[in-house]
Amino acid sequence: MSNIKFSVCIEMIFSDLPMLERISAVAEAGYPAVEFWGWHGKDMQAIAERIEQEGLNLAGFCAESSGDLCNPEVTRDWVQEAADSIDQADNFGVPVLIVTTGNELADVPRQQQHQAIVEGLTAIAPYAEEKDVTLCLEPLNVLVDHAGYYLVTSDEGFEIVDEVNSPSVKLLYDIYHQQITEGNLIATITANMGKIGHFHVADVPGRYEPGTGEINYANVFARIAESDYDGYVGLEFRASTTNEDAVARVLDVANRS
Repeated sequence: MSNIKFSVCIEMIFSDLPMLERISAVAEAGYPAVEFWGWHGKDMQAIAERIEQEGLNLAGFCAESSGDLCNPEVTRDWVQEAADSIDQADNFGVPVLIVTTGNELADVPRQQQHQAIVEGLTAIAPYAEEKDVTLCLEPLNVLVDHAGYYLVTSDEGFEIVDEVNSPSVKLLYDIYHQQITEGNLIATITANMGKIGHFHVADVPGRYEPGTGEINYANVFARIAESDYDGYVGLEFRASTTNEDAVARVLDVANRS
């Protein structure tokens, strides 16, 4: 059995069920943790109670904000709202907050947007360290899913992590997005494992479960498993058949690693 700690994103998987029933479905499937996107508008107390009842963990959710991290004009507001998300993570024992940059601004030079991201994360990092929450900055692909998004390459993401230089600021390495953007998955992961705080997985093409596409997930999982990475690997995909079959397939692939 692979020693990878998997988490199931219940925004995409078991999404045909009511929110609390999704958590129970994850437990029934034999997984140890769940994650989701935004926390605003969710009954966090009821979610936490169901997670505890099922003996699961809450692996992460998004740091929500009304403004974009790459926008220099809203950095102060972004930091204040990120603090609210850190408080939520702290309240519910959540180790990771997913951070997105927002879309590239056409009228602002990229270097200024890059610097705004660094400044925002640098400003909030001490509070994240105090609360023992890791902010995971996520590059996304712009070719298929997120046209216009600012942060695309893992290189720039790792550069930002280095510039912020905080143990509480790392990268969310989404294997699906980075296969579309740049490939070179195992070499990149291996060289930067210490800067990665969370993974997301889905196969290419189609964003279906591992084992349906071109990525050799048995090899990718093996490399993660043999490293000292101790965070979660989040399942964030569409099921090609049923949700139950899809999550079972991931464990089968992992067990071959």
